[in-house]
Amino acid sequence: MLRGVHSIVAYDHGAAIPDRLTRAKHAHYVGYAMQMLAAYRAGVGMTRRELHRAVENILSREPDCDGRRIASFCKLLDDAGEFADDSRGAAAELRLRVFTLAARYHPLVEIADRIFERPEAEVKNLIAAELSRPWAEIEKALYVDVIDFQPLLSFAGYPDAAALLSRYNVAQLQACLFKAQSMTVFARRDFKSILRYAKLARLLLDIRRIDAIEYRIDFTGPASVLHETRRYGVNFARFVPALLACKDWNLRAELRTPWGTRAVLALSSEDGYTSHLAPEDEFDSSVEQLFAEKFGAEQEGWRLEREAEILHQKQTTFVPDFAFRHRDGRQVLMEIVGFWTPEYLRKKRETLRQFHQHKILLAVAERSIREGAAIPPDVIVYKTALKVETVLELLRRIAN
Repeated sequence: MLRGVHSIVAYDHGAAIPDRLTRAKHAHYVGYAMQMLAAYRAGVGMTRRELHRAVENILSREPDCDGRRIASFCKLLDDAGEFADDSRGAAAELRLRVFTLAARYHPLVEIADRIFERPEAEVKNLIAAELSRPWAEIEKALYVDVIDFQPLLSFAGYPDAAALLSRYNVAQLQACLFKAQSMTVFARRDFKSILRYAKLARLLLDIRRIDAIEYRIDFTGPASVLHETRRYGVNFARFVPALLACKDWNLRAELRTPWGTRAVLALSSEDGYTSHLAPEDEFDSSVEQLFAEKFGAEQEGWRLEREAEILHQKQTTFVPDFAFRHRDGRQVLMEIVGFWTPEYLRKKRETLRQFHQHKILLAVAERSIREGAAIPPDVIVYKTALKVETVLELLRRIAN
C-alpha cells in the first residue's frame, strides 16, 4: 500500500485521474518491472538504500517516470520483502561499543604518516578482534535501526512483471482515495459482498435501496473523518482491492485537491483494474471474529448469526453486523461501529429509529470517540474487544 506522498493524480476540468500504466502507452514498463523484480530477488543482504538505488538506475533514463513513480515502485517492492529490524536496540549498543573502542585511537586517517599514525583499516581490525566478529559483519549491523540501512532478508515478490504493474495501478487508486471526502458506490449483482467487505473494513456508510436489484452505499471519506484519520484512511484503502474483486458496480468519489477545490473520481467494475486478492482473509475483522468466538454457538438461549438480516424501510436499507435469535423466537440485532463522527452517529441513530420495530444494539469503539463527546446511555462502548457479558446484560434488558 502506498502513502499519500506517493499519490500521482491529474486534475482535468474537475475530474481526478489517478496515475495508471496501460498496455497501450506503457508496454515498455514490462521490461522495467522484470528488471526491478530481478534486482530484489538477487538483493538478499543488500540494504534498502542499495535496492532503491538499483530501482532508480533502472528507471532513471525513462522520460515518463518522475520521482514519485520511482518511490512508489520502491515502496511496493519493499512491502513484498522482509527486512531486518532492530526491535531490541542492539545496533545502538553496538555503536556505543565500537565508538568507545575507536576513541582510544583517534584521530584516524586512511593512510598513516608521521603525525597521525593510526590508519582506519588497522583500527577496524583491532575492534573486530576485540569484539570477536569480522568487521564486515559489524559494519552491516551498526545501523540496522536506520530504515535505509536495513538489509533484505527475503523477497516473496510478485508472480510476474504484469502483477507488479497491476499492483502499482491499484495502489495509485488507493492513494488517490486518501483525499476522498465522500464516496458513493452503486452496487447491483455483488451488493452483499461489497457490503460485507465495507463492514469488515469498519467504514462509515449509509445504504439506500434504489430498486429491487440496486443499492446505493454512501461512504464517509478519509478527508472528512475528524478522528483517527490515518487509521481510517488505511482501512478505506484496504477496501479498494475488495471492491475491485466484485462485479457490477459504479463508484463516484469527491476528492479534495491540493488547491482546496473539489474533483470527482468516477470508476466502474468495467474499467479494467485487476484486484490482487480475494480479500476476506486480509481484512481486520478481529472485533467481530473475537466476539463471535467468545460468544460461541449459544449463550443463555441466544444463538448468534452474522449479517443474517437486510432491513428495508422505503429507500433506507440497514444490514446489522449480528442477529441474536432466542429459542423462544425473540430476536435482537447488533451493529458495531469502529469509526465515527458526531454526524455519522446521529445518522446511524436516526436509521435505528426508522427501524424501531426491531430491537437493535449499537456498539462503538472507544478509541474513535473524540475527547469530551457525549455518548448516549443505550450505546455500548468497547475498548479493544467487545465483552460478551456486557452484550448479554443488554440482551436481557432489551429483550424484556
